[in-house]
Amino acid sequence: MLPDEAPPANRSASVPSPQKIIIRGGRLVDADRHVAPPTDILIIGDSIAELGPPGMPAPSDARVMDAGSRLLHPGFINAHTHGMGNLSKGTADRWSLELLWVGAASFMANQNLEIKYLNTYLGAVEMLLKGCTAAYDLTFGYPLASVEEMSAIGQAYVDAGMRAVVAPMLADLSFYQAIPGLLEAMPDRLRREVAAYDEAPFESTLAMMRESLHGWKHDREQVRLGVAPIIPLHCSDALIAGSARLARDFGVVLHSHVAESKVQAVSALKRYGKTLTAHVDGLGLLGPDFTVAHGVWLDDDDMRRLADHGCSVAHNPASNMRLGSGIADARRMLELGVNLGIGTDSANCSDNLNMYEAMHCASMVSNVQGPDYTRWLRSEEVLNAATIGSARALGFDKIGRIAPGYKADIVFLDLEKVNWIPINDPTNQLVLTEDGTSVDAVMVGGRMVVEKGRKVGCDMTKLARDAEAARARLASLNEGAKALGTQLEGLVGSFCVGLSNAPYHIHRYGHAH
Repeated sequence: MLPDEAPPANRSASVPSPQKIIIRGGRLVDADRHVAPPTDILIIGDSIAELGPPGMPAPSDARVMDAGSRLLHPGFINAHTHGMGNLSKGTADRWSLELLWVGAASFMANQNLEIKYLNTYLGAVEMLLKGCTAAYDLTFGYPLASVEEMSAIGQAYVDAGMRAVVAPMLADLSFYQAIPGLLEAMPDRLRREVAAYDEAPFESTLAMMRESLHGWKHDREQVRLGVAPIIPLHCSDALIAGSARLARDFGVVLHSHVAESKVQAVSALKRYGKTLTAHVDGLGLLGPDFTVAHGVWLDDDDMRRLADHGCSVAHNPASNMRLGSGIADARRMLELGVNLGIGTDSANCSDNLNMYEAMHCASMVSNVQGPDYTRWLRSEEVLNAATIGSARALGFDKIGRIAPGYKADIVFLDLEKVNWIPINDPTNQLVLTEDGTSVDAVMVGGRMVVEKGRKVGCDMTKLARDAEAARARLASLNEGAKALGTQLEGLVGSFCVGLSNAPYHIHRYGHAH
């Protein structure tokens, strides 16, 4: 023993024993069996230690938590969202994905660190109140992500008590450069104005990302970084390949919007002579750490490539409909072995961050793809995608289940709310009936972050006041960007509708061929 080392007894005495909680009286959802038997849960520290029948033995120093008249399910995991959009919910009505890009500066520009933190914290509070305990946040990179904002955004999730992967969106080509022929179709005056949105060189973008990864200060069990080359068309090959190398150097996850809209699918053939998935496969992006966002216009070859590499797809059915992008073939993805997660997308293109609604949409949109009901997604498949599948996409291996060894991320639903009167099938009702109004409490890592339907430690009156002030400030500062977007809408909209009418070898719209 070194002279200045404390004796073992003293050292152990200085370390507090982990908290112990025994949850009694609740009913635990078994998604695959469509039942919710009464189950007691022992939590030690931040993890689940044991499940057992009602009245199972527990340590004498365990605090008893009464979960009577409560249904317990794993915290949902949002496989794809954008924290920078939470102040802009309901901003526009008839917005395609491409028109959203035209309007992006009107809500993304001029956000200082305080607003970026507020934007993210607001989304985290909404997700927690609606039973979501972890999220994959493709966040700022406008005009260039910074080390400081990554840390501030991570701190927002820490302060909210939520888990997250924070992945800044990386690009070195603007939207206007990304779509073949779009710049050439513009009058000179507009072409000069949109030049202001040109992205930074890939070298500086990757250097910022490397610095952020190297100096990440937050607990990676709660909030970690990811790497997100935003859309392959918006990235040079050097940026895509560099992003893949960087993520693997640091052992973090990757994420990109791939084949979200038909405009992207057709543009890929024009630029690369192959699909986006085939292109990024050749650049080394695909792997078990990689998630495709949306994947609406993936064909069978694309899906097989993703499955062969162990990739995930974040299925965002509400956003895909809201933006008119089409209907992703989630059934075919599962058939071919792609890991499926579910996301809400951003609050400005899906308008809330409600995973119950995202699951409901995933179920409904599956049903309208054809009359063969045996191919429709089953409710347990949807529920598993929103938990287990999304956890895999985020790279967290101990969340998404209520089982021994997993983190104690648990949602408590009030069975006396009207959605649960009566209880017929808990799995079906979670997917098809629940809308978030029954959420009574939420636990993350053994700590209560929502109690009696209210976010613990959050002054909602102050949050509303701060959000309104930030919204008004951005509206004033971004008046010019909004005006430019209005000028561009007709030109860009008609150009992209023309691209979308081009022949393509698969069909993903809701209307006839």
